[in-house]
Amino acid sequence: MEDKVEAVLGDTARITCMFKSQDFGGSGGMTIKWYYVSNSKEIKQIYSQDSLQSTVEKNTPYSERITVDTTGTVGEVVLTIRDVQLSDDEVAFNCYVKIIGEGTGEGTTKLKVFKTPEDPTIQGVEQGISVSDEMAKIASCEVENGYPKPKITWYRDKMPLHNIPDVVKVDHRVTSKSSGLYSVNSDLNMKVEKKDKDAVFYCEVTFLVPGAEKMLETNSINITVFYPPTTVNLWVESPKGKIKEGDTVEFLCASDGNSESQFFMIDNNEVRNFIVTITLVLPLHTTLTSYQKLIHFSNSSLIWVFHLIMLYYILKCKCFYLDEVVIEPTGSVLVDWKNEFLATCNALSSLRTKTTWFKNGKEVEKGHHLSLKAVTYDTAGTYDCVVTVPEIQGMQANASLQVTVQGPPEIIEKHLSEAETNERELELTCHVRSYPTPNITWGTTNGKVLLRNVFQFYVAKVQVNITSNTNVFCNASNKFGKDSVTYVIKFSEYLLHSCCPLSCCVWIYGVVIPVIIICILLLAILGSVLYFLYKKGKICNRSGKKDFTKEKSSKDKIVVEMKSDNTEEAILLGVNGEKQLPNDQVDPQSRTGHSAVLLIGSHVSLTLCCFSFCLFVC
Repeated sequence: MEDKVEAVLGDTARITCMFKSQDFGGSGGMTIKWYYVSNSKEIKQIYSQDSLQSTVEKNTPYSERITVDTTGTVGEVVLTIRDVQLSDDEVAFNCYVKIIGEGTGEGTTKLKVFKTPEDPTIQGVEQGISVSDEMAKIASCEVENGYPKPKITWYRDKMPLHNIPDVVKVDHRVTSKSSGLYSVNSDLNMKVEKKDKDAVFYCEVTFLVPGAEKMLETNSINITVFYPPTTVNLWVESPKGKIKEGDTVEFLCASDGNSESQFFMIDNNEVRNFIVTITLVLPLHTTLTSYQKLIHFSNSSLIWVFHLIMLYYILKCKCFYLDEVVIEPTGSVLVDWKNEFLATCNALSSLRTKTTWFKNGKEVEKGHHLSLKAVTYDTAGTYDCVVTVPEIQGMQANASLQVTVQGPPEIIEKHLSEAETNERELELTCHVRSYPTPNITWGTTNGKVLLRNVFQFYVAKVQVNITSNTNVFCNASNKFGKDSVTYVIKFSEYLLHSCCPLSCCVWIYGVVIPVIIICILLLAILGSVLYFLYKKGKICNRSGKKDFTKEKSSKDKIVVEMKSDNTEEAILLGVNGEKQLPNDQVDPQSRTGHSAVLLIGSHVSLTLCCFSFCLFVC
């Protein structure tokens, strides 16, 4: 038998017992028994087999979990244990074989059970560790539920750490649970150095599995190390480049040390930060000379080392200025129409400047001088002079100049002097540009003038009643001159444009509907006349049918319809009392059809009359 058999917790274990015999096919005088040795060294039988029967012993930990089979090879039997347990199954199993006439044999196999532990975890300390401290706890590592007992090894930058007096100390704690599994906790304690600020720490767990050894690693951690500085740096963080007058200057001060108690002294005011922001609002026009600030660095936790060291830094910053913009002439100026105007703009600065003139956001001139020639009303408006310092972004100043042009009025609607309309009332508008304020009059009566002032821009409106072709005059004048425009209005009764809903409706109701009513009335009158003639016997062959094959000497015969009380036959008599031939008689069916047609026509005529009356009322 093998010395040991390995199995994972919960799996199936197979223990093989091999023996030799002179006669395997003989009389069957063979007995096989299986035993296990308990933790108290007591030997207990769990299975027996002879030539007649096989028996699994009851009331043992294996009563429901074992079977014994042959492997097909002569001289081998296998004990199979299902659902391997830790507390009961990690024992020795004995195989006993007895063969009649050959003797007995016995062998022992140790069953080893394994359980892979859970993934290990690592937890670093939250607070920082000073290089001046004695050995301090760095981190702790834990692994749970493994069997056999897992082993923990610490690493710094992939190098294993072992116990070194006063430098490294590793403490392990093993916990055995009721299930028989092990949990291991390990603490790493070290005396840190400055180089440890960039070091990575992790722990490795090694454990056994059937036939091998495996390992698991935790994630890596860093620690915060406090150490004294050797240098201190001070610099201007913002603004970048040159500093202009009135700027807020941000200084950053940092050392190559690290300490939770590190602080800076700014003009004897303590600032407790690793990187310090100093805001300096520089006085206007006083920064032509150097601006100085005294900064002192200290470290209270290392005062015993640095109490004699004082690090002073003096920062000199030359700041540049830009004065206010001056425009000549200033404020608002009045310029005569068609004349020339000249203005200048400048601002003193410690650096080279650039001057640009703008109107309504658009550039109109470069340089200090603004030259306007032959000014018009389009020239009037607000001009902005912007002075910038190209070397410093955002450094600029500006001022404004209001230019007003005075001159004769100018009417805009020169090209709108003729219009054609079918409206009864028309609103006319006259836009005038002028300074000073013009007098605006309309050359028509019964008009109401509405005057509204906009800077050098005036609007006059008038309501004009249109009944025929009309000429309307708009006159504007001031002390410098005058201007006028004539509106030639042609009145039209018909719709000028195809897409005019209101005019279209008026045209339909005023022209089309009356024509329709007249046509309907004419049709009604025609129907009435036809009906009247029918009643009088003037139409529809009331005179009978004429025989075109029979010649008559008499002309212009008047035919009268006679009815007899003694006979149902109607006889047609001539003016001479002659009886007409049967061929001359009118067909009764034809007479009935003509009567029906005329009767319907009369009813239609009456209906058309009623419909015409309704339309007329509408």
